[in-house]
Amino acid sequence: MTKILFSPGKYIQGPGEIKNVGKYAAGLGKKALILISAGGFRRNGQDILDGFETEDCTCEFEMFNGECSYNEIKRISALVEEKQCDLIIGVGGGKIFDTAKAVAYYEKTPVMICPTIASTDAPCSALSVIYTDEGVFEEYLFLPSNPNIVLLDTEIIAKSPVRLTMAGIGDALATYFEARACVESEATTCANGKATSAAYALAKLCFDTLMEEGYKAKVALEAGALTPAVEKIVEANTLLSGIGFESCGLAGAHAIHNGLTVLEECHSMYHGEKVAFGTIVQLVLENVPLEELEDIIEFCICVGLPVTLEQLGVTEITKEKIRAVAKAAAAETDTLHNMPFEVTEESTYNAILAANAYGHQYLGK
Repeated sequence: MTKILFSPGKYIQGPGEIKNVGKYAAGLGKKALILISAGGFRRNGQDILDGFETEDCTCEFEMFNGECSYNEIKRISALVEEKQCDLIIGVGGGKIFDTAKAVAYYEKTPVMICPTIASTDAPCSALSVIYTDEGVFEEYLFLPSNPNIVLLDTEIIAKSPVRLTMAGIGDALATYFEARACVESEATTCANGKATSAAYALAKLCFDTLMEEGYKAKVALEAGALTPAVEKIVEANTLLSGIGFESCGLAGAHAIHNGLTVLEECHSMYHGEKVAFGTIVQLVLENVPLEELEDIIEFCICVGLPVTLEQLGVTEITKEKIRAVAKAAAAETDTLHNMPFEVTEESTYNAILAANAYGHQYLGK
């Protein structure tokens, strides 16, 4: 039984680090293509450029089209070849990271990831989640290695919308429960091995950190403050969850997320918000003790994560919609089958309905 632990080559976190992108890039290549959104360039472009001035590495910026699709990956790959870049840098959020990682894989270059939000555990992983151009989940692209460098400027993250960091908590919330399921079922992990004890310990630390620091971080961020609680949540959302999910595995929560992408009403919701609801569905499937289910639902309510389908944007709930979600989540190739018992489309359908009902119950308290 082979056990594998994946982690980024270097992880850097702290206030003001965006100004050091050029310094770290110079250790990886001579010309960087920086994939970034138009808004991200307005906010952080000059600081990044200033950091390249004294380094033996140049850079060119390219604006991201909005979806991590194969069409976008091909477009950026063509630019890398045209501009003769030997390094890819992704600055922004999860879909930018996943696109940058995929392009680096196809173009055989190093990749540096610079999150300006802490909304997912995508930065550290050797994985790109591929969507269609319309935003519907298509497949996971598993990569042979993790990013060479992950760099987070916590001053920038503290200024981002609070909802984004809370969505990151939603994504990280699934890590321990999915790890627990995969360890029990001895599922093959995203790293193509079995879970390591180290990764499982980090997954549990991730969960404990969320429970202890999540609400404190929310209040601090709403006040515009960068506190130790915020720093701990950024690390949990990014590094602890990233290593935990990748080297332990995904299970029910992320499969439910993938199922929810078939509903157009959910497209405006963040990845972690859908994963948070997926975590509740997974716990229903597992029939966990009431106390554990209550703790998770009440925590989600406390930090502003959705616990009902209506909160995910599904204002008109029909059997057809829920069955479509269940069918997609229970697809033969998805991670729902990493659960330590048989899961069917029918049991998934019922778990979604029950999770939604539990959410309404606790919202009404």
